[in-house]
Amino acid sequence: MKSAQDTRAKPAQDTTRTVHAVRTAGGLSFRVDARAFAVIVLLLAAAAFAAVVLIGSGDYSMSPGQVVTTLFGDGTFQQEFIVTELRLPRVLVGLLVGAALGVGGAVFQSVSRNPLGSPDVLGFGQGSAVGALIVIVLFHGGPTEVAAGAVVGGLLTGVAVYLLAWKRGVHGYRLVLVGIGAAAMLTAAIHFLITKANLVDATRAVVWMTGSLDGRDWAQVWPLLAVCCVLIPLALGHGRALRMIEMGDDAAHSLGVRVERTRLTLLSCAVLLVAVATAAAGPIVFVSLSAPQVARRLTRAPGPNLAAAAGTGAALLLVADWTAMNAFGDRQLPVGVVTGVLGGCYLLWLLVSERRAGRI
Repeated sequence: MKSAQDTRAKPAQDTTRTVHAVRTAGGLSFRVDARAFAVIVLLLAAAAFAAVVLIGSGDYSMSPGQVVTTLFGDGTFQQEFIVTELRLPRVLVGLLVGAALGVGGAVFQSVSRNPLGSPDVLGFGQGSAVGALIVIVLFHGGPTEVAAGAVVGGLLTGVAVYLLAWKRGVHGYRLVLVGIGAAAMLTAAIHFLITKANLVDATRAVVWMTGSLDGRDWAQVWPLLAVCCVLIPLALGHGRALRMIEMGDDAAHSLGVRVERTRLTLLSCAVLLVAVATAAAGPIVFVSLSAPQVARRLTRAPGPNLAAAAGTGAALLLVADWTAMNAFGDRQLPVGVVTGVLGGCYLLWLLVSERRAGRI
C-alpha cells in the first residue's frame, strides 16, 4: 500500500487537517482523515472499556482484570456463568443497539440536512412503539411477537413517511415536516392503545416503552448482530455518496451519484436499523439524535461521519446503562430514563445553538 499526505486549511480556522490518500495493490484508493480515524479508534476503545466495566458491575462485582480473564476462558465456573450467560448478552445488545441508533440517526440527519432530523423526531421510534403496543394490547403476544411487531411498525412508518414526502424526489425539508406530523399522530395512537389496555398489559406496555437492557439474552443478540453486520457496512459503503448528497441533489448528480436510489437505500438501512434496535431494547430515546452530532464535533470533519456515529452511540449507551445501574444507589433505572434526561438537555442546547447560528 502506498500513502500520500495532504494538509488542508479549514476556511474558518487556523488549524490544519491531515488527510492520507491510501492506494491498495488492487487499484482501490480511499482517503483517511487522521483526526477522524484517531477519534474512531478512541471511541471503540472507550466502548470496549465501558463494556468491561459494565460486565463487572452488579451484586457480584468483578474487577476489569477478572472480567477479561473470564472472557478468555480462565475464570471460575461461577464467573463464567455470570459473565457469559447473564451480563455479556446485555452488554452486546447495548453495543449493537447504540451503534445501530448512531448510524440510523447520522443517515437521517444527513439526508434531511438538519441536525434535528433524527428518528426520535421523525416518528420512526413511535412507529415501532405502536407496532409493539398493538401486539401487547390487542393480541397479548410474547417477547418474540412484540419484537416482530416493533420491526413491522417501524418499517411501515418508514414507507408511509417516504411516500408522503415524495414529490419528484424526497427532500430534507418535506421529510422533516412529514416526519414530525407522523410522530404526533403515532404518539396519539400510543396513548389511545394504553388507555384501551387492561392493567397488566398497560403496565407491560409502559415498561417496554421506557427502553431497557434488563433481561436481554442471546436470543436478542443474534438477530440484532446479523442485521447490524449486513446494514452497517452497507451504509458505510455509501458514506461518500451521502456526503455528496449533503451538498445538494444537483451537485450530487453532477458528480455521478444516483441520488434517489442512494437516498432510498440509505433510508431503508436506517429505518431497519432503528426498528430492529427498538425491537431489541425498546424505544431508547435521543441516542440517534445526539450521537451523530457528538461524533461530528469530535472528528471536526464534514460529512455524515457514520463510523464515528456508530462508536459514539455504542459508548454513549453503555455509559448511560452503567449510570442507570450505579448512580442512584440500590434503585436501578431503565437506561431509557437516563438517555431521555441527557438527550433532553442536549436537545435544548442544540436548539439554542441553532437559533444563535440563525438556522432556525
